[in-house]
Amino acid sequence: MGVNVRGRAILSVAPCRMAAADLTEEAIMKAFVYQGPGKSALEERPRPDITAPTDAIVRIVKTTICGTDLHILKGDVPSCAPGRILGHEGVGVVEAVGAAVTAFHPGDRVIVSCISSCGKCEYCRKGMYSHCTTGGWILGNTIDGTQAEFVRTPYADTSLYHIPAGTDEDALVMLSDILPTGFECGVLNGKVQPGSSVAIVGAGPIGLAALLTAQFYSPAEIIMIDFDDNRLAIATRFGATTALNNSDGKAVEKVMALTGGRGVDTAIEAVGVPASFVTCEDIVAPGGTIANIGVHGMKVDLHLERLWDRNIAITTRLVDTVTTPMLLKTVQSRKVDPTRLITHHFTLDRILDAYETFGHAAKTNALKVIIEA
Repeated sequence: MGVNVRGRAILSVAPCRMAAADLTEEAIMKAFVYQGPGKSALEERPRPDITAPTDAIVRIVKTTICGTDLHILKGDVPSCAPGRILGHEGVGVVEAVGAAVTAFHPGDRVIVSCISSCGKCEYCRKGMYSHCTTGGWILGNTIDGTQAEFVRTPYADTSLYHIPAGTDEDALVMLSDILPTGFECGVLNGKVQPGSSVAIVGAGPIGLAALLTAQFYSPAEIIMIDFDDNRLAIATRFGATTALNNSDGKAVEKVMALTGGRGVDTAIEAVGVPASFVTCEDIVAPGGTIANIGVHGMKVDLHLERLWDRNIAITTRLVDTVTTPMLLKTVQSRKVDPTRLITHHFTLDRILDAYETFGHAAKTNALKVIIEA
C-alpha cells in the first residue's frame, strides 16, 4: 500500500516515560513513536516483556517503512493512538518465548509477519488471518511495532517464519508485508492467468510487487500506469510490457488502443485514491476483474451505469500472508528478487532521514528503505 505525504513529520529524540533511574541500561531500547498527527519521536522505551504464553520477544535486525505508516503520521488511522511504536515489518532474532511457544527458540532468526494470527478463530480457520478476532494487523497499530530494537510478537508459532540459512535478510523484510500484499490482493484476487492482459495503476512499491509476482502466471501483457517516469522506467526493467505516463490524462485511451478496444482482463489498483480506481473501472474488459490493493481514505464513485452489464468482479482484501511460505521458497530459488525494490539503507538512529526520504519519493526516487536496528 502506498501513499504520498505532504510536509515533514516532526521527529525528536525524547526520553522514555519512565525515569532513567528506574531502568537499567539493558532494559531500555530505542523506538520510533507516533505522538499524534504530524508528530513523532525517536524515544527511549522499556524493552517489551512476555505478557502471554504465546508471545515471543524478537530483537529487530532490519525493518522498513510502509505507506500505511505515512497514513498514521498524518492522523488517518484512528485505531493507532499517540504513543504507539510504529512498524509492522522486519526480520530479527528470537530473544525469549512464552511457555506455549513450541516452534521457535531463543537464537532463531525469523521473519516477523505484518499479520498476527491466533490460528484458532473462525477467520483464521478460513485462512483470513487479517481478520483474526484477537490479532490481524495489530503490530504498529493497536500494539507496539517493529521500528524499535525489540518487539513483542503475539501468537509467535503462527505469526513468525524461520529464516533459512544463507538467505538475504534484506529480501526477507519484503516478505513481511509488501510482497504477499501485492501477490494476494493484486495477482491472486485479480485472477491473473497465462496469456491474459493486466494493467497495474500505480508504479510505487506495492504496484511493483504486484508486477514482480504477476509474472509467476505468464500474462501476455502487463501495462504499468503512473505519473513518474523514473518509476515507469523501473517497471519496464522489472518486466512491464508497456509503461504509460498518465500526466496527459490519456492512459485510458492508450490502454484501449493497445487492447483493440477491449480493455484488460485484470486491472489492479495500487494507489488508494479515487482517480486510480475510476481508471480501473474505465479499462477493465467484459468478464474482467478489478483488484483493489490501495488504502482508500475517501469515497470512490462506482459507475454502475456503465458496468452493470459487463460481467466484471471487484475484489478487496487486506493481506492475509497465507502465501508467505510459498513466496519464501521463490526467493530462495531466485525465481523472484525482492531486493530490487530496495533503494535506500539507514540505521535506526537516522529514522527521521528514512521517513523524509520515503515520504518524498518523487524527489528522492525511493522505493523501499531498509532500517537497521
